[in-house]
Amino acid sequence: MTTQALPITGIILAGGEGRRMGGQDKGWVRYQGQPLIQHVSQRLLPQVSELLINANRNQADYQSLGYPVIADLESGFQGPLMGILTGLKAASQPWVLFAPCDGPFLPEDLAARLYQAALDSQQPIAVASDGERLQPVVVLIRRDCLVQLEAAMQAGERKPDRWYASVGMTSVVFAAEGLRNFNRPEEIPLA
Repeated sequence: MTTQALPITGIILAGGEGRRMGGQDKGWVRYQGQPLIQHVSQRLLPQVSELLINANRNQADYQSLGYPVIADLESGFQGPLMGILTGLKAASQPWVLFAPCDGPFLPEDLAARLYQAALDSQQPIAVASDGERLQPVVVLIRRDCLVQLEAAMQAGERKPDRWYASVGMTSVVFAAEGLRNFNRPEEIPLA
């Protein structure tokens, strides 16, 4: 099975406030001459059947990249689980791969490895790990988990890893460099 044939919608999470980035929209922070969102979309596009961007500001700029743009179902920067819920609702494929807009080094086999791990483990969620910690916004979720996530959020859940554990998950270890992201301006190399 080629990666392109995988039944996966990719969602780039670009809906946060960017507090640690001084309030900047992290997707538009430049690295090696182009915005981070372009690095991430170039990594994900070959791995998924469709690609969407979850963004709560600068939506016209994101739309100019040529992908559908979806805003969080509820306003107020509710955190990554709201972006995940929004993405599960918008996706057309049975599996949904989420990745942050500030991770330009995503592995080229990210979707394939998470998908295989989910199938092998028969778990509805496969989350990336750097070997020491889970990377909760680099995750593949079966779309039919939508109802469970809605219920959890209505009950006040806001921690992705806690929700994953409650539903059933497996983790896949990737090289730490592939999961590295930029949270603060000083982390971005000038070159």
